[in-house]
Amino acid sequence: MTTPAIAANRLRKSYGDKAVLDGVDLTVAEGTVFSLLGPNGAGKTTTVKILSTLISPGPDSGEIRVAGHDLATDPQAVRAAIGVTGQFSAVDGLITGEENMLLMADLHHLPRREGRRVAADLLERFDLVAAAKKPASTYSGGMKRRLDIAMTLVGDPRIIFLDEPTTGLDPRSRHNMWQIIRGLVADGVTVFLTTQYLEEADQLADRIAVLNDGGIAAEGTAEELKRLIPGGHVRLRFTDPAAYRGAAAALGAAVRDEEALALNVPSDGGQRDLHSILDRLHAASVEADELTVHTPDLDDVFFALTGGGVPQQPQQSEQPTEAVR
Repeated sequence: MTTPAIAANRLRKSYGDKAVLDGVDLTVAEGTVFSLLGPNGAGKTTTVKILSTLISPGPDSGEIRVAGHDLATDPQAVRAAIGVTGQFSAVDGLITGEENMLLMADLHHLPRREGRRVAADLLERFDLVAAAKKPASTYSGGMKRRLDIAMTLVGDPRIIFLDEPTTGLDPRSRHNMWQIIRGLVADGVTVFLTTQYLEEADQLADRIAVLNDGGIAAEGTAEELKRLIPGGHVRLRFTDPAAYRGAAAALGAAVRDEEALALNVPSDGGQRDLHSILDRLHAASVEADELTVHTPDLDDVFFALTGGGVPQQPQQSEQPTEAVR
């Protein structure tokens, strides 16, 4: 079996009487994106700091291995294998983008010629060549974030910790960052991502863990987590009252909306369930004018698992289809 990129057993950390992490187990496969979600103060950044050797775990933690190295006995080997981009940029605004890159190359003890080659390659890869000679203080938020990650890659890490890398970015810059992360994984890099944007985890992560009250409340793929939460349904809308009444009789479990002439039929949103509903409508010779499918999203999962209950769904969460004919 392939050695996990990260394997943490009974990860613990307390500050005074406050247990931030209370026996957290994490396993991250190589070449994947693993996303850690949780409310503010849940311990996401603390987890990143421990796994990246910036702070020590609690003394009663179990074994923690990163890139195959024991965090307790060989932290230097862990540091050599990882890169970290924190919540706050490490970019020095007083020097140029190129000088920031060369500074990182010096910190990694790269020979001068090799350092310049690596810096030039990364500036080109992250579309920063045109701005390379300009002070980093003149860069936009998205450019600074790209430079920050480019600096992280100077040492060719195989595991990268990204702690809320898109916070404060506009939607275009956020999507550009997503493309960068996908490119890293395509190159075989493992990405450990914390984010406050649930859509980001949904788009990028191979596996997601929800951290709450010092432990992992749930873990799985985005689809697996969504299936934990009830509330999925198919909504059928009619303009003909007779068709509405016929559909209601055929679909006995439906919730009626008399004013809108609409029915909400409990459903997991799967193809088999949808076929069953349509077959019953067809057997009753009933035609719906509009059909929409709603399944719980990561917002629902997050609120349900972190104690907020399942929130009211926004209108855009429903996916309209063509009218049933």
